[in-house]
Amino acid sequence: LGDVYKRQVSMKEKSREIFGNKMPQKVYRKAVKSKKKFQKKFGDDSKVDYLVVLKENAHIRDSLGVVDVLLPEQKEASKLEFDKEKGIIVGNIRMGFGHYRISMAIASAAKSMGYTPYWMDLNSYPRTTCTKVIGAQNDLYSLGSRLSGKSKLFNKLVWEPMNYEGFRKLSYNASDQKNAELMAPVYRNVPKEIPVVATHVWPAQAAIHAGMKYVVNAIPDNWPMALHLSEGSLHTVQTHYAYQGYRILNGMQGKDVLNPMPEKDLIYTGHYIDHELVSSIEADCEARIQRKQEKKPMRFLLTIGGAGAQREIFAAIIRYLLPAIREGRAALYVNVGDYRNVWEELLQEIPGLKNAATEHFDDWENTKQFAEAALDGEVTGVHGFYHKNIFEAVYCTNLLMRSCDVLVTKPSELAFYPVPKLFIKRVGGHEQWGAIHSAEIGDGTLECRDIPHTLQMLELFQSSDHLLTDMCEAIMENKKQGIYDGAYRVVELAMGLRKGGEGQ
Repeated sequence: LGDVYKRQVSMKEKSREIFGNKMPQKVYRKAVKSKKKFQKKFGDDSKVDYLVVLKENAHIRDSLGVVDVLLPEQKEASKLEFDKEKGIIVGNIRMGFGHYRISMAIASAAKSMGYTPYWMDLNSYPRTTCTKVIGAQNDLYSLGSRLSGKSKLFNKLVWEPMNYEGFRKLSYNASDQKNAELMAPVYRNVPKEIPVVATHVWPAQAAIHAGMKYVVNAIPDNWPMALHLSEGSLHTVQTHYAYQGYRILNGMQGKDVLNPMPEKDLIYTGHYIDHELVSSIEADCEARIQRKQEKKPMRFLLTIGGAGAQREIFAAIIRYLLPAIREGRAALYVNVGDYRNVWEELLQEIPGLKNAATEHFDDWENTKQFAEAALDGEVTGVHGFYHKNIFEAVYCTNLLMRSCDVLVTKPSELAFYPVPKLFIKRVGGHEQWGAIHSAEIGDGTLECRDIPHTLQMLELFQSSDHLLTDMCEAIMENKKQGIYDGAYRVVELAMGLRKGGEGQ
């Protein structure tokens, strides 16, 4: 990469031209209008000098080495200072669980490599325009996700097209770039030479607008969308399919052939996975195969993120598995994240669940002990997990993943994790490409788009040795090929930018 990544903020307007592709005047006017709308609603704090303080994260500091970047009113004066040599900013937002989970993977890799990950959640600074803008858009996205699960018509006419084609357009990126100008002030007192890895595009765009010198934009999805572009940063992708799509900005302005992204701006890294999971792949897969051969209860992990979207599907899965659980042929982990109401609704809806379930609620030490003991111990029955704290709610799934046999999830960020996966119906058209990629590299199923096909796949996992064993063998082979090394590579790239390309 060399000297090209001694980055400075570009003076040209990022809403007028995107990688050499000029935006129509009406697109630019719409972008300006979007920013003005948010300014009018939430104010403009571009002149505010936001100081920052650092605090060791009370929940995942020991596991991932995370130090939080906060505003003074969120924490009393701290003696901690930024490590300008070994520090790396992990820029993120809470929008569902996915971006937090990817951030945890980056933090885990950074810690394992001897760096200090600074956690900067742009959706956690209540009095800033930045958080107000993100929060408003997050609320709309959450509402859309819930409605898409309840209304087939809304999903078909609004939600699928928006997630599949709407977010794909360069015009959408133009508006986002304007809105991101309102997010830049939170970076004002962050040392500009500390590299930033952003696991959502807004922290990357805001960092560039704020003058952060070395920014990596870790793109999460396998469906190339202009939504994820942050010109001025180094873009990383998890698959070769995504690389080709982003390289030519495929379909991002209808059928037009666009100026491609420069080669230096885009790198394939592999999947963004935690060090703890990658380093344990062989042991965990061999344990799964052994449990299957010994006909021990097959362990299914259901992870219900967001606001409990797709609860109907999860309820059907639990009903289906309960007889096998009572007979000792299956065991079940259910992580409802920080949505206790989802668990209460499942208890009311499913006869027999309460009697079969052990609750691990808001007791982090208990959850960690259970996850550790399950690695080589026996597991029976149903185990429900709920944690009020967002870090614990998200990381709980990561802990349980190692000892489960099959992860049951929609094909979002978890589609890339090195564990056998059963994919239920997606939320948004872009997610289907995660399931396609996973099925092609052998570590997950096809997307099961309705309940009957989901239950059919559950039965295949239980009745056949081949499906699980084949996935475990594929995962171990994928590791040899470096497919799950993306988080390490992202950290290497971020730190390499600051060194002017040294060690790339």
